[in-house]
Amino acid sequence: MDLQPLPSRHIVTYASADDFAESTIQTLSRFGYEILSPERFEKLRSGPEGDPDRQPDLFIVDERRLPELPSSPEAEAIPVLILTRGDASRRDPRIRAAMKPPVGMHDLYRLLQQILEDRPRTRLRVRTELPAVCRRSGHEWNARVVSLSENGCLVESPERVPLGTTLQLAFELPGMGTLHLHAEAAYELVPDLGLVFSSISPRSRQAIADHVAKVLAEDDPAGGSASR
Repeated sequence: MDLQPLPSRHIVTYASADDFAESTIQTLSRFGYEILSPERFEKLRSGPEGDPDRQPDLFIVDERRLPELPSSPEAEAIPVLILTRGDASRRDPRIRAAMKPPVGMHDLYRLLQQILEDRPRTRLRVRTELPAVCRRSGHEWNARVVSLSENGCLVESPERVPLGTTLQLAFELPGMGTLHLHAEAAYELVPDLGLVFSSISPRSRQAIADHVAKVLAEDDPAGGSASR
């Protein structure tokens, strides 16, 4: 079979197929994110349609396989998404994000958008500066919501939270009152923590959607909403 032209985004993975939820790799390829083994990437790059100077856009790496990453100057500039079963490793300055395997398509797609795209094609999302309070196992601490969408948020937190952990989050939306939500620590976009809301009420979801739409409209000089 002839080798196909390289897709728009090339992601080289040092992880097993079991680290990805079913159909994740196949589905993401339809959105232009081809997840390849190092060997497959080399075949594509050196093929008749390939570019021998082309580098991956991202490495996805099982934390136990960090030593396998190439050490050339070009490779050193490529961001790393680490798959970790504990806290995100900080041994490598290239690490931009962390997820707990097996990673699902929706969470991985959202993270790829934030790392690789100037205008992420996810749900509407806005930058924020919202003081927040987190609570887990009776322990409470102050945090800050720095990015918000209907489905979740990025939180600047002084406390480390293991991926997969559920916590309570409270923050006030301007003009809409305080929201009390349950969320799961789904990923780490170093140094911030990515939370996905769980069991969110229709009222809270609508409040967040209205706030996001209002902020986007205010940021758009034409008065329309922008997609991020």
